[in-house]
Amino acid sequence: MKTWVVKIGTSILRGNEDQSTEQVIESLCESLTSFIFKGNKVILVTSGAVGLGCKKLNLNTRPKELSTLQAVAAVGQVNLMTLYEKKMKKLGHDIAQILITKTDFDSRESFNNASKTFKKLIDLNVIPIVNENDSIANEELKYGDNDTLSALVALAINANKLILLTDIENLYSKDPRNNEDAHPIKEVNINELKFLKDKNNKNYNNEWGTGGITTKLIAAEIATKGGVEVQLADGRNQKNLINIFKDKKIGTIFHPVDKPVGNKKSWLSHAIKTVGQITLDEGACLAIEQKGASLLVVGVKEVEGDFTVNQAVRIVNTNKKEVAKGITSMSSDSLKRILNNKEKINSSMIVVHRDVLALT
Repeated sequence: MKTWVVKIGTSILRGNEDQSTEQVIESLCESLTSFIFKGNKVILVTSGAVGLGCKKLNLNTRPKELSTLQAVAAVGQVNLMTLYEKKMKKLGHDIAQILITKTDFDSRESFNNASKTFKKLIDLNVIPIVNENDSIANEELKYGDNDTLSALVALAINANKLILLTDIENLYSKDPRNNEDAHPIKEVNINELKFLKDKNNKNYNNEWGTGGITTKLIAAEIATKGGVEVQLADGRNQKNLINIFKDKKIGTIFHPVDKPVGNKKSWLSHAIKTVGQITLDEGACLAIEQKGASLLVVGVKEVEGDFTVNQAVRIVNTNKKEVAKGITSMSSDSLKRILNNKEKINSSMIVVHRDVLALT
């Protein structure tokens, strides 16, 4: 049995002159059914609420003002789920709607609860359909794209594969719309992925979606570090998803790392929201990066923000480059008193234990 996550973007769901949104969803559901009937499990991460809301309300452009955007998303989400429910019911499947914001993954407990819910639903032969909760989330609480969300969902259920359906055939060396010498990249390992992610400052964005090629590279990095294979393919071609379910190597495949960082470390690196920042000296950075050490108080140079024990912080070097995230064993007030020599220093005091520290 395989457990796969499929993410479909707004640019695909909006359809085109030859194919309506309803037809796109119908084709998608039929493809998912062919995979499920072979004994496999699937979770669908779908965009499209804002786009469908705009269509329903006869808006020609995506709203920019937050409250209008949220209202449009609320209208569109009802339409979106109605279309999925109608088609899946005809195909003999039950579905469940799950709306998520960043706060739902902020604590380890909530991340585990989400994981259990996903797993229970697929055990009950229900197809979870996941979307970001655009109707209530403010910008600070938004993932901003469902690529990142789909990668976190894949980690939460220990998926075998994440499929990103988008409006390009492959990952390219350059933007193929503006560069005639751009060539397709068929396979990517983790070292190549890091290089490509750093290189790609330009997105293939359009006005309806919020993602782009950069967000897909970020999603691929999150998933592959957690041991999940990622396949990016053109969702406009209805045959592509069927062929992927047959294990055909179309589009671009991102290979998972040989030694995944594990569910807990992945959550620390990518899902959790930090509330403060700790700057380390060079020796402390070396110790946590190369020796797998815990962060000790002796290595702390600066503390920013206000945080209590068991809250998440960014850990940066003297150039303010992030090297890790972790859960603190000490509050910001205690650390600041130590740095100001108002408390006696025990150099072996642990600020962030290595078990709750993840390199980023």
